[in-house]
Order: sequence, then structure tokens, then C-alpha cells
Amino acid sequence: MKITRLITPEDAPALAELLRVNREFLAPWEPVRSEDYFTAGGQHAVIRGDLQQYELGSKLPHVILDDVGRVIGRITLSGIVRGPFQSCALGYWVSAGHNGRGFATRAVGEIVRVAFEELGLHRVQAETLLHNGGSQWVLRRNGFVPFGIAPEYLHIAGRWQDHVMYQVVRAAAGGA
Repeated sequence: MKITRLITPEDAPALAELLRVNREFLAPWEPVRSEDYFTAGGQHAVIRGDLQQYELGSKLPHVILDDVGRVIGRITLSGIVRGPFQSCALGYWVSAGHNGRGFATRAVGEIVRVAFEELGLHRVQAETLLHNGGSQWVLRRNGFVPFGIAPEYLHIAGRWQDHVMYQVVRAAAGGA
């Protein structure tokens, strides 16, 4: 059973509620967000922008589903670059109530297969805060390997923070 699917505008209310309920849980790992971000209208705007980038081929925005098909998080391939690079960045989150139950691991595995088998990409990159052992475990379980530290890489939780850089390449994942 697939655990991810392309996001739709109809997902906005469910995502807004998930983000509102999980606001404190996600805050240490996310950029500071405006109040509008946590509303259905704000999520409609985010989804609209993501789907425009999807149409251009630069983003693959998916939702993560639980075992009965309810939205429990998001997973996105962004910054898709073609030409000699054939690479993208991976980002994801799962609600606190579904955290630690294998959903993120399964979703990452599924989206990496899509990146390699359907999009024909060569490389998927992901970054985690130095102290985000849970995400590092999820990435390693899916064949990602660390390849460096990026000082002050992203503005997370209100300040520039160092990140561990991870990648998986198609050949390492069993692709051509």
C-alpha cells in the first residue's frame, strides 16, 4: 500500500489542523512561520505554490498517509535540477502522534524510489540539524550517508543552525 500521494488543494484543511496541533512539536525543526501558515487559507496558498512548481518539474509535493489513508504529514522533493546534476532535496515531517511508528521511514523509502525510478534522478539530498537523531536514523535506514556538515545552513527555529548533509545516489540504492 502506498503511503504517499501527490498533495491536492483538498488537503489544506487537514494539513492546517495537523500543523496547528503539532505546532510546538515541529517548532524546533522548522523555520518560524506566520500565523496564516497554520490556517486552511494559508495551506491553500502553500499547496497552490507547490503545485505550480510541480507543473514546472521543480518540485514533487506529497502528503504522508496513515494505514487508513488519513493525512499525517508531508514529504517533498524540491529543487529538482535536471541536466548533468539530476538531483533534488528531500524534506518531510510526520505528526507527533505518528512519530516513531515507521511512517517517515516508509515514506522516505517510497519517495526515493519515485525519485530514482519515475523521475530518473541520480541523487537525493537531505539535511538534518546536528541533534536530530530521529531523522538521521530514518535517512540511514533508507540508504542515505552523511557527507559533511554545513555551518549555519538553514534558518530554523529563529536562528541559523548547522546541519548534517546526507545523500543517496541511484547506484547505491540499487539503480543504474
